[in-house]
Amino acid sequence: MCYIRCYNACSWQTRLILLLIFTFLSLLAARAQASERPNILWITVEDMSPHLGSYGDPFVHTPNLDRLAKKSIRYTHAIATAPVCAPARSTLITGMYQTSIGTHHMRNQARLPNDIRCFTEYLREAGYYCTNNAKEDYQFTTPPTAWDESSHQAHWRNRKEKDQPFFSVFNLHTTHESRIANDSIYARVVENLADSIQQKPEQLPLPPYYPDTELVRRDWARYYNVIAVMDQEVQAILDQLAADGLAENTIVFFFSDHGVGLPRGKRWLYDSGLRVPLLVYLPEKYRKVSSFRGGEVNDALISFVDMAPTVLHLAGVAVPGYMQGSAFLGDDLKPQRKYAYAARDRMDERYDMIRAVRSKRYKYIRYYEPYKPFFQYMNTPEKGVIMKEWRRLDEEGALPPLAAYYMASQKPQEELFDVQADPHELFNLAHEEKYQDILQEMRQAHIQWAEDTKDIGLIPEPLIERLQQTQESAIYSIARGDAPLPIARISETARRWTEGASAVSVLGNDLSDADAAVRYWAAIGLGNLAAQARSQAGLLERNLQDSAMIVRIAAARALCKMERCEVAIKVLQQALRSDQEWERLHAAIVLDEMGEQARPAIPALQQVMNDKNKYVVRVANRALNQLLGATHVVP
Repeated sequence: MCYIRCYNACSWQTRLILLLIFTFLSLLAARAQASERPNILWITVEDMSPHLGSYGDPFVHTPNLDRLAKKSIRYTHAIATAPVCAPARSTLITGMYQTSIGTHHMRNQARLPNDIRCFTEYLREAGYYCTNNAKEDYQFTTPPTAWDESSHQAHWRNRKEKDQPFFSVFNLHTTHESRIANDSIYARVVENLADSIQQKPEQLPLPPYYPDTELVRRDWARYYNVIAVMDQEVQAILDQLAADGLAENTIVFFFSDHGVGLPRGKRWLYDSGLRVPLLVYLPEKYRKVSSFRGGEVNDALISFVDMAPTVLHLAGVAVPGYMQGSAFLGDDLKPQRKYAYAARDRMDERYDMIRAVRSKRYKYIRYYEPYKPFFQYMNTPEKGVIMKEWRRLDEEGALPPLAAYYMASQKPQEELFDVQADPHELFNLAHEEKYQDILQEMRQAHIQWAEDTKDIGLIPEPLIERLQQTQESAIYSIARGDAPLPIARISETARRWTEGASAVSVLGNDLSDADAAVRYWAAIGLGNLAAQARSQAGLLERNLQDSAMIVRIAAARALCKMERCEVAIKVLQQALRSDQEWERLHAAIVLDEMGEQARPAIPALQQVMNDKNKYVVRVANRALNQLLGATHVVP
């Protein structure tokens, strides 16, 4: 009030001077406020489980990360939402489950509604300088407003105003599965790693589910060695932070995008595929936001869906209401989560819908397609030596029981593990009487989560594409629109066939449901019950003319399983010529699954060997190799 009275009484010259002084002081106050906001640094690595010295591994050489851990919060229950990079990264950047926004299939290209944004856009609007070096891989086109810079040159050092707060991401590729599998790349990665640090394969303990051979041990040792190289790279980034005088103004996160990039880790919903290291260093000046003590071990369940809200909360930026996670650092936090949820959908060229619920003690896994083997043939992992050894020993009948379990022709419908007593998740408790209450509780938690988050994983990928084309809207919006997708009914239909013969007539009725996804799963279920469901063959033949191509493909599959393939195979050949790539992929998968019954389709399979979708090519190549006794290799 004093300033206003003085301002009104003064001459215009004095008023101008006072206005300039007031503006200058306001800018200083704003700059001081900005300088109090923390810088935030994410150092992310790929394909790595918590194999660090600080997590109790006595064999790995990680002195730099272990030193960071001694002054950080070390989270012991950090869980990725997907066991592969792109779907998991889409969750990290949006704060949304990949199964809600359509980013759940590996290497698809989703469309996001306008009101769902990368969390860095909110940071930038709040004055943060945001950089990404350099992997994005979000499964949608990155909006230009997401980053100030996203490239191999991106760095907090590039900001013009050195007191501007920053959020910077550095993605280290050193531990990626390709660095282990490719001999020349691996040699290049470890060329400067001292011999005294490199692990001796014969001295490392293997995961108990791995076949114990020289080649398996070789790759396991390679994994440890690339971690040792990565540890040095992390320190180089931290040294840059210190050299710039920013170490005590920057909150540092270190974590992996999912678990180890070797068979039964990456692509699987066991902890070997989902549980990651997570270290968070809070400088002294920011420790008021937690009950932090240096070297603290925290057993809270942390999901990737919580990461975006946490960064926004630490930066003092309001968390959008649509985000599905909660901040786990800062003031006024919500209660710790009881469960972390994860999903697997299409991995490269193969579909296998699996869902998981993780508490601190138990893991529940639901297999929606248990009629498929654990290890479907997938081009990339099959080229690795561990998968080759697994196949070789299986053919020789020489696999130990824990490894042989994963070569079964089918999977169980459900698995339940006590991850405290059984950290490798080897002993399925789902059928043990004393665990039925826990099984039911976690089963219901999964069903409720699927309904609450509108899990669209049960909607076939070709149908998602068609829906988005016809309605010109993102699948997220369609699932929640004026006529929302019947997620609960679709899920119920997908599970119904597991009831056996008693489900046949209901599934037959579902073949005429108004929703194409329900019809699809009804046809799939009848195909799974082929011997008991022959009475529905006539209805399935009617569905060979269904308005949805994906339903026609499912009906053709069912009829072939009932040994009525003459007409059905023509539908599959037609589907290979579809203008929609995921319909072609589904048709190729069914033909590959049919074995000798697919022989009439050899010319059609040969024609798609030039398909623009490499996944279609991979599956067609596999089917042709099996039918023709060939060994042709494709990328």
